[in-house]
Amino acid sequence: MRLFWLFLAVPIIEIALFIQVDGLIGLWPTLAIVVLTAIIGTSLMRSQGAQAWREIQSSFGEMRDPTRPLAHGVMILVAGMLLLTPGFFTDTLGLLLLIPKFRDGVMKRVASRVTVTQMGGQFGSHPSRAHPGAGPGARPDDGTIDGEFTVADPDRDDQGIDAPELNPPGKSGWTRH
Repeated sequence: MRLFWLFLAVPIIEIALFIQVDGLIGLWPTLAIVVLTAIIGTSLMRSQGAQAWREIQSSFGEMRDPTRPLAHGVMILVAGMLLLTPGFFTDTLGLLLLIPKFRDGVMKRVASRVTVTQMGGQFGSHPSRAHPGAGPGARPDDGTIDGEFTVADPDRDDQGIDAPELNPPGKSGWTRH
């Protein structure tokens, strides 16, 4: 439902800002500002995008965690889309996303709300919780694997019938020919 209100609010904000700016400076300067911010934003997005791509490549090459450069790359891409969308509100958001410190703040805020889960355990901001789907009183995963086994007689086949031809002398019984 929040997404609905966002899609409703953004165009209304843009229209209101267009009317206000047009009343202050006129139609042609208003349109020139919108086109100019798109051109400047696109060039900034290209240079910062190329830099983010180099950081991603170097993090993979040096076996470092690529989370930060990947997140910055995504935010630069979103900034480019916002800058290409005509309007003052979206241009402001796009230009803010081109500021590295602002992107770091966004990333920290989003990361504080994310919990990463993996089968067999949970990692992230709530390590003390048991893994999802565990019953009441479950403990966090300690790496123990529970299972059953039976000892197979190498001189018997799968049904328990004596079958010495299946395991001739000198063969391990792991392969059958």
